[in-house]
Amino acid sequence: MATTAHIELVPVPSGHVTLSDRRSQRSWTVELAPFALALLPVTQEQYARVTGERPSSARGDRLPVETVSWQDAVLFCNALSREEGLTPVYGVDGEAVVRETAADGYRLPTEAEWEYACRAGTSGPRYGPLDDIAWHRGNSGERPHEPGGRLPNPWGLHDMLGNVWEWCWDLYDPEVYGTYRVLRGGGWFDEHWSCRASVRRRSHPTFRVDDVGFRVARSPMTS
Repeated sequence: MATTAHIELVPVPSGHVTLSDRRSQRSWTVELAPFALALLPVTQEQYARVTGERPSSARGDRLPVETVSWQDAVLFCNALSREEGLTPVYGVDGEAVVRETAADGYRLPTEAEWEYACRAGTSGPRYGPLDDIAWHRGNSGERPHEPGGRLPNPWGLHDMLGNVWEWCWDLYDPEVYGTYRVLRGGGWFDEHWSCRASVRRRSHPTFRVDDVGFRVARSPMTS
């Protein structure tokens, strides 16, 4: 499914996923409805076309956009939705963001959606040999690479592990970390143990760094 920003979406079937947190030693299972997830992380060209901005530290139209905050990602989703005549998902009032679940626009995946899509029916820590599927510290030359250059997972999604960490919608642990949001997937500077389907990272929604980007999702519309 192509868009004016050339973002291709991959349909993801319904199912369930069990998430776990090493700090609290808890796990929880989430049932998921069908959704669509971008084939690749958002690139610098796509981000610039929608926002007019080029925030990344490494420069290249086809490289993943990075040095973008969770708030930047939310605003991108709304801008792309408006560009395509869709209803924006997020109501933004300063730092307060509310998700409208009935809206048909672009959004960030939930943490459960992200892990479920990353695993793509596999049960191990990764969906393939790390060097074949991901850019990480051991093979990246300590820099980001064009998305799509490594093998996809069984559902056809590229770069779910490595290259850049990806923002998710969820709060990480509001009782302990307040407004911090979830990051998933590992990045080009991470050791192999950080590039696993289950690894959770957190940061403030205004945080920007050169190994953090995002990819977009959409919910199917029901009649």
